[in-house]
Amino acid sequence: MSIELASVSKSFGSHKALNNVSLSVEEGMFFAVLGPSGCGKSTLLKSIAGLEPIDSGEIVLGSRPVAGEKLHVPPEQRRVGVVFQSYALWPHMSVAGNVAFPLETAGEKRATVTARVADCLETVALTPFGQRKPAELSGGQRQRVALARCLAQGANTVLMDEPLANLDPHLRSAMEEELSAFHRTSGATTLFITHDQREAMALADKIAVMWDGRILQSDDPDTLYRRPNSKRVAGFIGRGSMLSVAVEQVTGSRAIVVFAGKKIEVDCSAGACPGSGSLLVRPEHLVPVPEDAGFPADVTRTVYRGGAWDVFVAVNGVVDPLMLTLHQKTKVGERLCLNIRQGWLLPS
Repeated sequence: MSIELASVSKSFGSHKALNNVSLSVEEGMFFAVLGPSGCGKSTLLKSIAGLEPIDSGEIVLGSRPVAGEKLHVPPEQRRVGVVFQSYALWPHMSVAGNVAFPLETAGEKRATVTARVADCLETVALTPFGQRKPAELSGGQRQRVALARCLAQGANTVLMDEPLANLDPHLRSAMEEELSAFHRTSGATTLFITHDQREAMALADKIAVMWDGRILQSDDPDTLYRRPNSKRVAGFIGRGSMLSVAVEQVTGSRAIVVFAGKKIEVDCSAGACPGSGSLLVRPEHLVPVPEDAGFPADVTRTVYRGGAWDVFVAVNGVVDPLMLTLHQKTKVGERLCLNIRQGWLLPS
């Protein structure tokens, strides 16, 4: 099912967890909601699942309104599956028993339950593990049991609340591949809640950046990275430097800006105009050039990343260090000459 939220708000006392949130998730999409802890992500998920009633606005799943003025469809009638961090598996039941549980609770016939469980375990590649207990599985396999249970209960939409947060980095990377495969195989609309931008970028077709109960921007990962609509989004997505520049000229989607006495041609949004501006420069946009072809920068710190170094440099007149990535080692105190080959002029 598709998911539509229109002007949804939810408060806990004086705290507004959701503040006029509007969101559109197309059917079959893998959609991530990304934001720091406490920004309202989990409240958003619980509101869609029916675990939290909303104060105002409307939620529509498919073509069916499930929350709105004087309307609150209970969770069990929304055909939405939820996967939590803890997996919430019954430890005394086998894998097959956990997957069968929602079907048996709904009163389905034994033959129907058996066939459905077999299909769901096949979908998540757990057929050989059907008679094992959750304690005998790896974290990644337990995650797949929780996903199979969502499929078994007929969930058209799967909501995941930071499902990889408790995993170590190696297993987390493996589970990203598992989740992508699950999404492709099941075709379920997936809403994925996370505070990890790398995770969101790796998995999602589209990402909404959330902050203080609001959606700041909703776009595909590449657009969010290259064309953030605000300093807050730019600072939260990827790494980069924010530079104060003078905007000399704007022609369509390109602008001429001046930084450190050098003119640079950069991308900009519609409506940009001459004056002062903020330029987002990613590490790959900063490049070493021959002396006098750029601006001087002094190396203040280097971090080895395996095959490349993150190099932090101080530039006269700029408060915070700039960062670039180099494939040759540099030393603290070394002077470089840099140029900006690309950048994004943030909307005013």
